[in-house]
Amino acid sequence: MNNELNVPSGAKETLPTVFGYIGIGVAFGIVGKAAGLSPLLVTLMSIITYAGSAQFVIVSMLVTHSPLLSIIFSVFLVNSRMILMSTTLAPYFKKESLLKNVLVGTLLTDESLALGMNKLNYTDNHLNFSWFNTANVISYLTWIISSLVGAVLGNFISNPEKFGLDFALVAMFIGLLYLQLISDKSINFNLQLIVVGFVLVTIYLGLIFIPSSLLILLVTLVACTFGMVMKHVFF
Repeated sequence: MNNELNVPSGAKETLPTVFGYIGIGVAFGIVGKAAGLSPLLVTLMSIITYAGSAQFVIVSMLVTHSPLLSIIFSVFLVNSRMILMSTTLAPYFKKESLLKNVLVGTLLTDESLALGMNKLNYTDNHLNFSWFNTANVISYLTWIISSLVGAVLGNFISNPEKFGLDFALVAMFIGLLYLQLISDKSINFNLQLIVVGFVLVTIYLGLIFIPSSLLILLVTLVACTFGMVMKHVFF
């Protein structure tokens, strides 16, 4: 990464994350096709819904003929973390127009947020619309195309896990976390490791008692509070 906030820089720095979108997007397309959805419906869902985990939820609930309201509520719970993510990002776009803020928020993903947070370490804590929108649009188009490709491949592949596609997104986030740890000089490295360890333990224990659709949201709130207390009391 560098300190430039323009379209070429955004495109270049987003490319490494593309492989994660491709892996999970293809997996979703295959799963959607196996559930009886046509390639057109799979692609339309990626265009309109554009929420990886939520789209898997939709497909699984459609297969079990769940009520429409149940599907809507489940998707809301899964994607409720976006409220926190958008709140975190909003202060960096105060000078941008409402339309640009809406565009950034509409196409925001976990990956583009993580990429943006890493970028802050190189730009003196600044972001702009050109850079972030480029990252969002590339991610959006990659997801749509990957879903379509997966739906087409669904005629020949019935189990995407056999090819390790389900691990692509996990691997990408591990890479983004590593970059964040080594590049963020504003926070003590030991504190970062402590918070990461706390999150891992909390998620592991939380999976025993809390529905996965709520777990990420709750762990985010708890981990943020924990990190803030640790920083101001011990660091």
